[in-house]
Amino acid sequence: MKLNRTAALVALALAGAAAQAQTAPPLRISFTADIRSTEPGVNRDSNSDALVMHIVEGLVAYGEDAEVRPMLARSVAISPDGKTYTFTLRDGVTFSNGAPLTSADVKWTWDHYMAPKSGWRCLSEFDGRGPAKVTGVDTPDARTVVFHLEAPSGLFLASLARIDCGGTGIVHKDSVKPDGSWDRPIGTGPFVLDEWKRGEYVSLKRNPKYANLDGKRDGYTGSKRPLVDAVRFVIVPDDATAKAALQRGDIDIIEDVSNNDVAPLQSLKGVTVAHAPVMSVTGLLLQTRDPLLADPRMRQALAHAIDHPQLTAAVSEGLAKPNNSLVPLVSPYYGAVEKKGWDYDPALAQRLLKEAGYKGQELVIITTKRYPQSYNSAIIIQAMLQAVGVNARLEVMEWATQLDRYNAGNYQMMTFPYSARLDAALSYEMVTGDKQKQPRKVWDNPKAIALVEQASRSADHAERQQLFDQLHTLMLADVPLVPLYNGLDIGAYRNDIKGYTPWAVKKPRAWEVERAAK
Repeated sequence: MKLNRTAALVALALAGAAAQAQTAPPLRISFTADIRSTEPGVNRDSNSDALVMHIVEGLVAYGEDAEVRPMLARSVAISPDGKTYTFTLRDGVTFSNGAPLTSADVKWTWDHYMAPKSGWRCLSEFDGRGPAKVTGVDTPDARTVVFHLEAPSGLFLASLARIDCGGTGIVHKDSVKPDGSWDRPIGTGPFVLDEWKRGEYVSLKRNPKYANLDGKRDGYTGSKRPLVDAVRFVIVPDDATAKAALQRGDIDIIEDVSNNDVAPLQSLKGVTVAHAPVMSVTGLLLQTRDPLLADPRMRQALAHAIDHPQLTAAVSEGLAKPNNSLVPLVSPYYGAVEKKGWDYDPALAQRLLKEAGYKGQELVIITTKRYPQSYNSAIIIQAMLQAVGVNARLEVMEWATQLDRYNAGNYQMMTFPYSARLDAALSYEMVTGDKQKQPRKVWDNPKAIALVEQASRSADHAERQQLFDQLHTLMLADVPLVPLYNGLDIGAYRNDIKGYTPWAVKKPRAWEVERAAK
């Protein structure tokens, strides 16, 4: 039998990994697709981000709970007016080429990213088009970097830490060629780029000069010891091929497992499946400008008609927990107020429908099979609404068509999967705004818009918590949407692999991971 092209490439990559070192094979992690680039935040996608974050580090980084903490910076001081951020660099940090990290490297990297034609994804986040405008960067000494902002921004540090920004990773100037074009990342991270064989694998090797932080593993900060000599990200586009390779021991970790594959993988001998909640959210969107749904009693009725624990258990194979807040379960801002939601109360739902004057008019729920959990949620919601007397009909369409309808605000209801936002203000910002200017916005309550703007400016945790509490309470009353649950990061790995854990950002981490001695 002839192998197809995908299987042949996978076999070749796996064979190469085995041949690389008979006694100590690399840690092998499957990727569903090849990376696009090795330059932080440039020509990137999710896999590119995951790889680059093994090589470079930023001044700050997301912790396990998605809170921003120091990384290359030992400390961060914010001026009373919120417009000056002073970073003091850690001592003893070197790049993988042996050069010591200094404030000049931070300034050089910043200028490289902020060049008008750099292609850096996050240029607009710092030039005034986004949440912050950096007006200057000073380096008063080798260990101090000072960023000046035009106005206070509670999202400045969160934006610096963003994974799609490459963590604003600090790189050595030798990362670029003499003509200024990108060569390869020379960073301070626990691993170094070794080989990129396009379409087959990307290999990293341990950084022997890595200056580790003390303490325990903590997201993209904390302890990040490289405990294996090499890591190989193997391109395995097909789920069945990846599962077979994991079972044979040809790969060690599948970093992105679907809910439907959990049970089959759990049944495999020698394989462990682990999961953690992430920052994404699936919700039922309600068009508040629709004649039927303009009455908040109508929207309240729909929210109370849904059995949220039952729905979440059904669509997540019992792994996820319901969450009626836009603040994710793992967020440091998820507190007692955010735990409050809409109780499942069919009698109350029927009473509210009657008070709203509902007379059996049809309500359409838009969904797509592109995202199975979102589609399954729509099916269950339809049945629950019908059970209280709502004439709910399902309309299934291609994802591109649904996205067009979402962007135009052309729907009554739809189940919709929002990708992760790593700050609670961004979670609210993605749904809140003026529908006249941005029809895709779901919630156009002026008070909510003002609260989101305040939360985006503030850098004080206690003040932000109060603002998010107010937003959640207001959302429960307005019901512009019904948040249902957060997504999951599910990983499967061989039992001889120790230290691998899924986490809130849904990216693989090869540091603090090792192969148990046989």
